[in-house]
Amino acid sequence: MSKYRYIILSLIVLTVALAGFSGKKHFEQTNEKKGIQSQVPANKSSTDTKSAKHQQNSTSIQVVSNPEEIPVLVNKYNKLPDDYTPGDLIYPNIPFTFKKKIEKRELREIAAAAIEDLFAGAKQDGVNLLGVSAYRSHAVQTSLFNNYVKKDGYEAAITYSAVPGTSEHETGLAIDVTGGDGKCAAEDCFKGTPEAEWLQNHAAEYGFIIRYPKGKEDITGYQYEPWHLRYVGKTIAKDIMSRGITLEEYYNATPVNK
Repeated sequence: MSKYRYIILSLIVLTVALAGFSGKKHFEQTNEKKGIQSQVPANKSSTDTKSAKHQQNSTSIQVVSNPEEIPVLVNKYNKLPDDYTPGDLIYPNIPFTFKKKIEKRELREIAAAAIEDLFAGAKQDGVNLLGVSAYRSHAVQTSLFNNYVKKDGYEAAITYSAVPGTSEHETGLAIDVTGGDGKCAAEDCFKGTPEAEWLQNHAAEYGFIIRYPKGKEDITGYQYEPWHLRYVGKTIAKDIMSRGITLEEYYNATPVNK
């Protein structure tokens, strides 16, 4: 009798197991039809984790509503609309480190006139300057940033290059400059040069600020760049430079790196 009981119990167990498998399969098929995906395993890859972390950080970024305004704040927390293109870009009449008339020679009209005056004023003081890079479209900034990420990795790239949409160069109001010999173009060796000192002392007279000053990395999110000029207008520029503050501090905005 015990033998038959064992057989009957085995059949019951087998029937329950098959029913469970059939139910699970039906549940998965039903969810698949509804577009519901299975949960991601807890042991996600490091790539997925980095992507999630980046998405989480991106939630604090807001799109500026006034991209055309001259003193607009653009940084890692405040980005330009992806389709934004300044409508008044022109070629300023200043020398660059290259000859071709291409995109990165352009500036918005008001900034172009101001940089012409700045270069002329510097020359009167015996300081020769060259333009290195001015306007960049969203597409160009995207390509540039992606190349830096491939070269140095994402964490390193964001310390010296802007995520597309958050670059001041996309405003048409920023320009990198260097000395008249063309050396140290957007490089650390420009620090401490007579040209860098002249810009520190006189840029505001023409409406420009040193956008990423020394000792303010925790506020701007970028390393010191004495070559990066940003046009904000004479009144604001003189206020910022005389007080030794940043554009973030001028607006009492949240520091990029707390």
